[in-house]
Parts: sequence; structure tokens; C-alpha cells
Amino acid sequence: MVEALVKSKPKDVLPFLARWCAQQGSATQYPSLLAPVQLGDLKLKNRCVLAALTRGRSGPTRVPNEANQLYYEQRAGFGLVMSEATAVSHRANGWGGAPGIYTAEMAAGWKAVTDRVHAAGSLMVCQLWYVGRQSHSSFMPNGEQIVSASDIPCAGDGVYTATGEKVPYEVPRPLTVQEIADTVEEYGVAAQFAKDAGFDGVEVHSANGYLMDQFLQSCSNNRTDEYGGGVEGRARFLREVLERVLKVWPAGRVGIKLSPNGAYGGMGSADNTETFTYVLKMLDPYRLAYAQVVDGLSFGFHEKCPQMTLEDVRKVYSGPVMGNCGYTADSAEAAIAANHADCVSFGRPSLSNPDFVERVHNGWALAPDAPLSDWFVMDEAHATDPHLGYTTYPAHAS
Repeated sequence: MVEALVKSKPKDVLPFLARWCAQQGSATQYPSLLAPVQLGDLKLKNRCVLAALTRGRSGPTRVPNEANQLYYEQRAGFGLVMSEATAVSHRANGWGGAPGIYTAEMAAGWKAVTDRVHAAGSLMVCQLWYVGRQSHSSFMPNGEQIVSASDIPCAGDGVYTATGEKVPYEVPRPLTVQEIADTVEEYGVAAQFAKDAGFDGVEVHSANGYLMDQFLQSCSNNRTDEYGGGVEGRARFLREVLERVLKVWPAGRVGIKLSPNGAYGGMGSADNTETFTYVLKMLDPYRLAYAQVVDGLSFGFHEKCPQMTLEDVRKVYSGPVMGNCGYTADSAEAAIAANHADCVSFGRPSLSNPDFVERVHNGWALAPDAPLSDWFVMDEAHATDPHLGYTTYPAHAS
């Protein structure tokens, strides 16, 4: 092809060769990141995962809509597409416009999303979410008090209500033992709805200071019953939820997300090394599809104990590992090549680069980061047009 071009149109050779060489160089620059990988029963075409990103575009019904369909379809170049955090029940909510997966209508809405992602050539996993103390009573049925492991409020500068007003965090009430059992069942029902919706698997969100994390960490759990005390008790809720979800899904289609280093949601405990080492060892025999670990520090580091690295995770967990938080293509390639991770999830770069994987493969520059105003629905313009700052970022003009 090059020889023919030289003979017929010599003046076009240099631009062509420049583009061709750039593409070849980039493809070989990330051989590990762009290689296929098997995560349990999930076969990924590359090791780039679309991280779960709460965008607030599902409206007051929390039923996925056409904007959500297009958004995820645009990002089907990722080897695995993760849904945004998706509430498992009405009481699990805590973010305006975030989707749910606890009614047949919601499952039908998600089915339209997964169909488009599958048609575009990728797999999709539903992240199961319960907000807990980071929520507000305005999201609860009849304005009920928010719940958590204990009555310890979230530290921080406040929470947004269902009407978008920022107010101080409220004091939660501890879930009763019966309510914990009911919540475990809610996860099971949501897992079935996710299967009905055509997802390829589910991820149990146990990170970033949400309800599962609130039970795991000693800074937010001072219970004295079987769901508190030492790490075994604090991890009981997670184990019971996981085992309920595994009645719906095979282990090879279930993932877990943990954040041993994060300060988000007022988290961070001096005994986190002990806690998360125990949790990873507890999870290992289940042979899950993967463990996603928020090892990066760009989301905030609590500094109350040493950072847990992916190398630390590998020492106690034998299954596939997914790195998360602040990764670039270069750092992800290095982590995978060093066998610290099997794949990496990317969040913020995907906001303004729906074709992130194609850009990495072809050596195309990434678009500038999306402004904070586009991340969530924070003003009338974004509320009126759910596509604005969501599906309006173009692919690279090749």
C-alpha cells in the first residue's frame, strides 16, 4: 500500500506515513492494556474498564432513558462497561437523578441500555449501591431518618438534598438486625432485576464510604452485636449480601469494589490494613470475577494507616484484580505489565473521551477534562437537557 502511494501520489506520502507510524507506535506502546483478558466468566476485548460514574441523568423516576442508552453505547469501546452506582431499593437512594434497579420498569429501562452496549461490542456490569449515611432524609420514603451501621454522622461539608440544596449531614440511625436481613434480601432482588435487564454481571459496591463500607470500617461501625466489634463481625453484612447475590449470579459474573485508602465519605480507619486484608482473604475462596480496589490516592487519602497497594492485594487475593482511581494509559500499562493488576478502570478521562480506548490505540490526544459543571446535573440547563455535557462530547475526528 505504501509503495503504491509513493508511485501515484508522492506528495501524500509524508502525512500518511506520519499517521500510520503514530498508530503503529501507540498500538505497541500499550500491549498489556489493549490485550484481551478473562475475568471469571467475562471475556474482555481489552483491559480498559469504564468506571462507575454517578452522572444524575436518569431523572426523578430513576428509570434509565434514551440519554443513558446513548451515553453507554458511546463508550462501548471499553472492554467492560460499568454502570453508574445503581440503587438496590428506594431507601438505598441518595443522589438526585441516579438510577435504580429495584422495579420491573427500571429493569426494562436498563435492558434498552445493555442491548445497545452489546450491539456495539462490549459487556456491561451493574454496580449495586446502597448510600447509607451519605444520603438525606429527603430521599427516604416519607422523609424517614437515614440509616447506617451506627449513629455516627458522615464528616464533611454537607450533602445535597432531593431538591438540590446543600445542607449539613444528618445523624443516621443504626439498622436493626431484622432490617439488615431485609437489606440483604433487597440486594438479592436487585441482582435478579439486573439479570432480567440483560447485564453480564453485577458488582457489589463496598467502597467510598457507602453503606457496605460503613459496616466494614471501625470509624463508622461501633456496633456491639454480631455485625460489629472485630473485623469478622464488621464484614458479616458484606458476606451475607455476597452470598445472597451468588444465589442469582455465578461467582464468575460477580465483582466487588473496595476502597482501603479513601477518605471520601468521611472514611479511613487506623486498622484498615487489618480490615481489608481480612476481607480480601475472606473473598478469595468465592472465586469472583474480580476485586476492584481503589488503590489510587487522587480521590483523597485518609493517612490513618499505610496505603494498601495492588502488590499488597496480590499477596492475599488470588483472583483477578482491577485497579482504580487516577490512572492514565501509561500508569495502567505499567501496572498490568508488572502483574499488579489484570485490568484498570478509568473514570474522569471517559467523561470527555467517549472513544478513550480508540484514542489510546491510535495515539490520538485526549480531549480536555470535562468541567465540574458537566459531571452532575447541578443547574437548570443540565436538568432541561440530559444530553448536555453527557453525550455531547464528540469522538476524535480521525
